[in-house]
Amino acid sequence: MPLSNTLARVDADLAAGRVPQARQRLRGLVSSFPDDLTLRRRLGEVYRLYGDAAQAGRWTYLEEDRRAEETEAFEERYRSPARRMKALAWRGPEERAATALAGQRLASLREARAEELGRPVDWDDPASYDDRGEYVAPDSGGWSLGGVIVTLGCLVGGGIFVAVWIIGVVALFE
Repeated sequence: MPLSNTLARVDADLAAGRVPQARQRLRGLVSSFPDDLTLRRRLGEVYRLYGDAAQAGRWTYLEEDRRAEETEAFEERYRSPARRMKALAWRGPEERAATALAGQRLASLREARAEELGRPVDWDDPASYDDRGEYVAPDSGGWSLGGVIVTLGCLVGGGIFVAVWIIGVVALFE
């Protein structure tokens, strides 16, 4: 489907209040056209509707008039240059950026990661800036009420299944 048709559907989705569908369409477009800053900006605006400052900051990170609080939220959620590079999902050299400022931000991020690793990294090769080993999952704090309920539900359901199976086998041989 041509870009213009998909954007028309995004507009129709937003006008009808179907924000999740508009967001999904824009995510697909950004994935297909990673160097289109207009699509990134629109996706950031949709995340603003959700009140998700980190995601809005993620998708407007390359904009000149980005919002400081959203950029801070993005940088807080994606603390390392490697995680920011992965989150931005840019492909190709920085020179493909539509603005000089966007190119500078991309280059700065790539250079920061290269400095951390002590070797060159490339936007087209995510393995070159991979952050495996850096990310530490947040502590879940042990058992949660939801986890206990799900576990008990599975045990009860499994017990009922086994009981019905045994009753069926016994009835078969009676």
